[in-house]
Amino acid sequence: MIKRYSRKELTDIWSEENKYKIWLDVEVAAAQAMEKLGQIPKGVSSIVRKKAKINVKRIHQIENQVKHDVIAFLTSVTEKAGIKARYLHQGMTSSDVLDTSFNIQLVQSGKIILRDLDQILKVLKKQAKKYKFTPCMGRSHTSTS
Repeated sequence: MIKRYSRKELTDIWSEENKYKIWLDVEVAAAQAMEKLGQIPKGVSSIVRKKAKINVKRIHQIENQVKHDVIAFLTSVTEKAGIKARYLHQGMTSSDVLDTSFNIQLVQSGKIILRDLDQILKVLKKQAKKYKFTPCMGRSHTSTS
């Protein structure tokens, strides 16, 4: 996104901070499902939800070392949430997190765009009704063959 041409609402959605928050939501939701299935200990998701903090700068530092964005993210979460966070991401691929996050961001953006389109349509409808009897010049194009 080119910041000077972008609206704050949309740049917030596509910010790294929001992306990582969504990654955390995805990981916690997966952990909740795994808890219900008995695949990981109960309480992991709630502990991670309470203790995990997103620190973009720290994630970047780790990524510079490990050369992998999701590993860097998970390492950063584990630093804050503790050893129970090691159960995150079991049976998942990086694409599971990235694709889900990307789709959530698209939905978030789409809601804003649809809301704005509804507003534009209201204004256009109001203007069309207001000026529907306003005379205007016009001409038709006819051929003389």
